[in-house]
Amino acid sequence: MKSVDPTRAVALAAVAAIVGTQLIFFGLPLGLWLHGLVLGGLNAVMAVGMALIYRASRVVNFAQAELGTAPTAFAAAFILFWGWPYLLGFGAGLIMSVVAGVVVEFALIRRFRHSPRLVVTVATLGITQLLVAVGILIPRWWGRNLASERIAPPVGWKLTVGQVILNANYLIAFVASLLMMAGVAWFLARNRYGVAIRASAERGDRAAMLGIPVGRLNTMVWAIAAAMSYVALFLRSGIIGVPLGYAAGLPTLLQALAALVIARLERLPTVAAAAIALGLLESGVRFNSDTPAAAYPIMALVMFVVLLVQRTSSSRRDTDTASTWRGADEVRPLALSDRRNARVRLLQLTVITVGMVIVIGAPFVLRVDYIIKTSAIFAFAIIGLSLVVLTGWAGQISLGQMAIVGIGAAVSATCTSRWHVDLTLGLLIGGCAGGVVAFAVGVPALRLRGLYLAVTTFALGLATEQWLLSDRFFGWFPSGETRFERPPLFGRIRVDTPVRYYLYSLTVLALAFAATRGIRRSRTGRVIIAVRENERAAQSYSIPAVRAKLTAFVVSGVLACVGGALYAHLNQSFSVTSYSTGESFSVFTSAVIGGLGSLGGALLGAAYLRGVRWFIPSQEWQLLSSGAGVLLVLLILPGGLGSLWITVRDVLVRLVVNRPPVADPDVPSPVPVEPAA
Repeated sequence: MKSVDPTRAVALAAVAAIVGTQLIFFGLPLGLWLHGLVLGGLNAVMAVGMALIYRASRVVNFAQAELGTAPTAFAAAFILFWGWPYLLGFGAGLIMSVVAGVVVEFALIRRFRHSPRLVVTVATLGITQLLVAVGILIPRWWGRNLASERIAPPVGWKLTVGQVILNANYLIAFVASLLMMAGVAWFLARNRYGVAIRASAERGDRAAMLGIPVGRLNTMVWAIAAAMSYVALFLRSGIIGVPLGYAAGLPTLLQALAALVIARLERLPTVAAAAIALGLLESGVRFNSDTPAAAYPIMALVMFVVLLVQRTSSSRRDTDTASTWRGADEVRPLALSDRRNARVRLLQLTVITVGMVIVIGAPFVLRVDYIIKTSAIFAFAIIGLSLVVLTGWAGQISLGQMAIVGIGAAVSATCTSRWHVDLTLGLLIGGCAGGVVAFAVGVPALRLRGLYLAVTTFALGLATEQWLLSDRFFGWFPSGETRFERPPLFGRIRVDTPVRYYLYSLTVLALAFAATRGIRRSRTGRVIIAVRENERAAQSYSIPAVRAKLTAFVVSGVLACVGGALYAHLNQSFSVTSYSTGESFSVFTSAVIGGLGSLGGALLGAAYLRGVRWFIPSQEWQLLSSGAGVLLVLLILPGGLGSLWITVRDVLVRLVVNRPPVADPDVPSPVPVEPAA
């Protein structure tokens, strides 16, 4: 008798539990149930497209929802603004989506074919920001607003179920979703290209040696996934409106990612079933709740429970899934001989002295608005340090880091404004809250190899933004309209002026920097790096890999919340919009631009993030600069701006000690000739 795969059994049980939860606790009239079924089918198309890319290249494509955004915007504009027929506009958008998938894979993804999969995943985050910005800009070319506009169906068919009227858009979406998922299943099982894609996914190097065109197949997969994303979004536009921007695409992406997590990123039928079940659950929650935001914590809870009951695996496939961040090269220290050189020591002392004079003296010469902006850089630099610990050291991605930051900020602001706790103690309490949240999220996600932490924190981010930190549900923290005063330090030292708070923020940043540097030089830091480099080798030395990764996440959570608390008290108010999931994407990409291999890169990344917002007030152009910036860094300067500073340092040291440049090792050195007597 054939044994049942435990992971598959858990996935099917999770799908059944989701459907049962919807039917028992969030019942729907038949018409609305059919509405949720159709939307769930479109989400399944999106999730299957994402799973297809994962099966082909073992990369979680966070740009899946955005691959169809720009073509959908163009198609909707053609139909709504220019009056094109439905089929003509749909066909034009479909061609654009295929071209977009080919261009993204050929021009960007293929450039990372020799990089770790985690680096490619980060590249998809940069692509996400680029495509979101393009989707927002497209309607402006017509000078009109396209958001939430609905595309009329091509025929006048209607079906009335109870009090719900289902038009032809529902029928088209239902049939198209079934046909697309069946087509993908047939393609992978029966078509020779589909079989080749499956083979290249298992062992890309071996498939290339057997003559399989791996690069061409990956291009085909991205084109198919982009087309599936477009079809799902276009048909969705006829039901609930054209999706534009982060706010429209992230909930759809969450359901697709949740379906992937339930199916362990592999089984396409289970992915489709989970996505449909989640679509029904969302419709049920929206119908039975005063606000649709309640669906996000429920989906996040489903993901947490599924991860907790999943069994760890040591199979080759799961081992191959575990990628590490090897693109974040750490800062190389100076050679011992250079550190002992008197000229180099004088240069170091001079640079440090000049830097301290500039930083400490800046608030006494800058305008008040620049003092406040610089204080914000200090707070975001501490948040950047948390990402250096998590991603640069542990090789893990958090796409909900600003949610953890927001929780720490809310806890700290509550302590100081309502309970009159000392400011420094409030920062520490906020940091402890971040550590607790990181531990609770990391326990289920870090047990499994792969990018489950990124997916789980993404769900946490949306649930926190829409529910936990929403004053519509809770009132335990100061609302956005409430302004609170900063309490004096130790009841004596006032920090109520911009200059004093600037100096206080600088002190907190210096302490956080010193503490992080000390952790890196300790055994804990070395263990975290060892697990990142080779998890199996570290385990052979009795190093608990899960504990090491969890330690890194907890330390990251503490640092993030200290920075968030500092930022909340800088503004003297708490607004959940400052800690949204879109902000998590921006903070992460800025940390990559600054350099995840150096602690100084956190400061450079924070300066880049805040500087872009100073000089580029438009949100879409901010996204373009952030997305393009992270792609350029990954392509040209993998170590980020921090590695550029190290290059400058080495040049200065070489000039100071009068040492010639290092010779090319491939060129033989000339043999010295003894002078004649």
